[in-house]
Amino acid sequence: MIQLKDTQLQNTAALVAAAIRTAEYYGFTSIEQALTRGKTPLLKKDFELALVRRDEKALIPGIRAGLSVSRKDKDVQLLWRLVKHQNGLRTPTPCMTLELHVIGAPSAIAEALLILVVSAIAEEAGVAKRVLSINSLGSFESSNRFMRDVSTFLRKHVETISPTLRPKAATDPLGTLIQLFEKGHPGTVRAPQSVEYLTEDERRRFWELLEYLEMSGISYELNSSILGSRDFWAHTLFELAAVDEETGSRVPFAHGGRYDPLANKIAGEGTSAALATISVEIRGKSSFKPERRISPALYFAHLGSEARRRALPVLERLRRAGISVEQSLMQERLHEQMERAKGLKVSHLLIMGHKEAMEGTVLVREVATNAQEAILVDDLAG
Repeated sequence: MIQLKDTQLQNTAALVAAAIRTAEYYGFTSIEQALTRGKTPLLKKDFELALVRRDEKALIPGIRAGLSVSRKDKDVQLLWRLVKHQNGLRTPTPCMTLELHVIGAPSAIAEALLILVVSAIAEEAGVAKRVLSINSLGSFESSNRFMRDVSTFLRKHVETISPTLRPKAATDPLGTLIQLFEKGHPGTVRAPQSVEYLTEDERRRFWELLEYLEMSGISYELNSSILGSRDFWAHTLFELAAVDEETGSRVPFAHGGRYDPLANKIAGEGTSAALATISVEIRGKSSFKPERRISPALYFAHLGSEARRRALPVLERLRRAGISVEQSLMQERLHEQMERAKGLKVSHLLIMGHKEAMEGTVLVREVATNAQEAILVDDLAG
């Protein structure tokens, strides 16, 4: 949870308003507003979940709402939702939680965008020193192998586990391992690590995400203790924490990952979805009126995987300069992006293909005349 004493802001309302402004810059829209536009489709209600974290259950209402929007509009959806919790997701302290959902994008760009937005929100708030911890559970099949070895590990070390936790080791090995990590059990340094059980395809997917982060200048650490329920999460899991400059201790304020398994249970097979939550302590004014978003005159289009990788830092550079840009990073085909740009009636296109990505340039095209010029990324904001 972000504590206001660690930020440059005086109350919760100011911090939340700034966070939503940053999220909307990257194309996120309110779930509540989207749900008022038409009839909500029916989603599955009856299914069993084996959850190992108490905060996971609190996320399900927002996930249901987001998937309802996605079922109405088949395109990729970027959605935000603000919730007040009397007991925080992972702390007993009352807080406001901003949920960010990317629904319908199966590739690692979804998690990369979420991490970039949360990191930008923290930076804007003044959380200067922070750590991104990241892990991968892989698919259900690969995590099955991980779970078998976790069970074996716990049986070998059962005598070192507290008597109150021992009965859980046999019935809920993953939940037990998470608690051992949280309690700082010394034996966890020898525990199995989920990334060691990834298939070659899953490793490539994880590396793709790490490439996005490195391209965006976001430092990270691989951390095998970042885990969650297999009925809920698959592939990426991450946590961002503020670092206390005096003690060096970490205070987590954001969590997230890919929740395809839960999305499939609620909305049907083949549903892809990722989530990030960022929690803020409630202090002072907490209610605010969302700003009316003005449609930008610029649209950023990308062509090819290399351009997509380099798009995130370009967009973040423009955001910091106060320049609003529409984009469709979740789309891969240029035709679909151009159709959206046409519908938005923008005055200028910013186009990055493979050639521009390698040269560190962006084509700036005036829509009315088709006149264009290649501009260095370093000079683009100017």
